[in-house]
Amino acid sequence: MKLLTIDVPRGGRPGVLTGDGDVLDLLGAVDGETIAQWLPSSVRGILEASDDGLDAVRRVLDGVESSTSEQDRLRETGALRAFDETALLAAIPDPHLILSEGLNYHSHLMEMSNTPAPEYPTAFIKVQSSLTGSGKPIIVPPQCPDMIDFEGELTVVIGQHCHRVSEADALNHVAGYTIVNDVSARDWIPGFMAAENKFGTILGWERNIMGKNLPSFSPCGPVMATSDEIPDPHDLQITTTLNGEVMQSVKTDDMVHGVAQMISYFSQWYQLQPGDMLTTGSPAGVGFGRDPKVFMKAGDLIEVEISKIGKLSNRLVAQE
Repeated sequence: MKLLTIDVPRGGRPGVLTGDGDVLDLLGAVDGETIAQWLPSSVRGILEASDDGLDAVRRVLDGVESSTSEQDRLRETGALRAFDETALLAAIPDPHLILSEGLNYHSHLMEMSNTPAPEYPTAFIKVQSSLTGSGKPIIVPPQCPDMIDFEGELTVVIGQHCHRVSEADALNHVAGYTIVNDVSARDWIPGFMAAENKFGTILGWERNIMGKNLPSFSPCGPVMATSDEIPDPHDLQITTTLNGEVMQSVKTDDMVHGVAQMISYFSQWYQLQPGDMLTTGSPAGVGFGRDPKVFMKAGDLIEVEISKIGKLSNRLVAQE
């Protein structure tokens, strides 16, 4: 299944894609006297309900897809609508934690001055307020508008509470996969790279991370594909285009650290919870790594497509 979050005036509502590619509003599709009494009101809530939550979604979806008359009724009420006509939030707009793996593609390390591969996974935290949905604008910040970069990333969505899990058991804690564009203001990278002492390096890296946490700098979606649809997360194609021109085109088998290794490693510290997200690093082709460098500006369209998941699409807009 492919779960998503519909953007409605009073907050997000959980949805699912039908086999025809339409969006089914789950809360609008259920009978108010039966399953709706406990059907979670968010994608994160569905994941927190574990197998019961996903089974409930499957029953609703199967019931709608098996009845033409029910589909007609739901189209009239607006609970079943075309994907292209549906406003979306981030696939999971309210995670407790967003961890972003860095330095995790061999090809990306090569383009970034042949940076050596780290022995262990390394990640920074992104804030929930940086999330936005597919189709929503990426806001160009007036304080740092000139070096805005893209990083298309396969993103793991946690489905079960896990702490100190083994690598062998790690994938059992995955609910599914989505896409995150780790948008980055690169203004502070030159200072970080030129730092001559440890303190300068720390300060430069801190400002670099803050340049990844601006509002709308974590587009996410359009959907979360459940893990049964992606048996091998290392066999996916990532393609990022800027105004239609291919910038990144890499298979996920280029990762330095695999998904299971990342989950196990970070769970030694973090208590990972359903709905939490782990972005798995950016492949080669980022704007900063090019010669000449390529940065995004207002009016540009950036799209990240990952096989078996979908296409995350956002246009940059100047802040008013």
